[in-house]
Amino acid sequence: MLVCQNGKFIPREDAQLSINDGGFLFGDTLFETLKAKGQKILLQKEHLDRLELSAGLLEFPCPRTRIERSLQQLAHALTAPASRIRLTLSRGDHFGLGFPPKESGWYLLTAVPYTELSETERLSGADCVLAPNGRVNPLNQLPQMKRGNYLDCLYAANFAKRQGAREALFFEANRAVLEGATSNIFALVDGNLVTPLLGALVLGGIMRREVIAAATELGMRVVERELLLQEVMEADEAFLSNSLIDVLPIARIDGQPLRRSSHWQEIFKTLQMRIET
Repeated sequence: MLVCQNGKFIPREDAQLSINDGGFLFGDTLFETLKAKGQKILLQKEHLDRLELSAGLLEFPCPRTRIERSLQQLAHALTAPASRIRLTLSRGDHFGLGFPPKESGWYLLTAVPYTELSETERLSGADCVLAPNGRVNPLNQLPQMKRGNYLDCLYAANFAKRQGAREALFFEANRAVLEGATSNIFALVDGNLVTPLLGALVLGGIMRREVIAAATELGMRVVERELLLQEVMEADEAFLSNSLIDVLPIARIDGQPLRRSSHWQEIFKTLQMRIET
């Protein structure tokens, strides 16, 4: 693991967190997960744009120029064919419930090798389950963000793991699907590629945006609207997207097989050309 704290690269065992840090006390952090191929960090600008927007909405310190410089240094140190990079922002030490001064803020970068999905795994697809808990956004007047207070996703993801599934899908009382614990969802319905609307409970995923652009480039009609679970079950195909897996078709939901087609493969190939070249 490579570790960079506030621009300084340190051994993993030297990384420490104050017991007064807001991330530890309140889950008060922002984060991004990025993928690198070799020494190229993919979609870095898009991730930092989202982080900076979230930081502005929540009054978080976000020293973008310093972070960009650290990411460049980190990229030069990567040696694995693919890496998973985590960028975390914290406000620093809290003494009471008020926000600390902005100069108390810090950022952390970590990088570990990442094993890409094999062709067999992609073709086999993902087993999904319906999450037993609801999607939660304490800041429901603001769009969904990647915040450290992540318990709803952690609980759902671990439920899926216990069921032998890859992903848990959140849905609302009316059976409208929202997203996965770690992914966005798309379904091919009546010739249209449908994905749930962004909002307080659906994250504007970086790969979600890229999928929409790739599908549009391929001449597909993309519709952002409410997507009912029954529509997903009856769709010509459905797939997940995030910055690590790119796109992955859904094989089953709660044990029920879904139809499969090859549109996701066309999107996947187009994504690779858009992102990696």
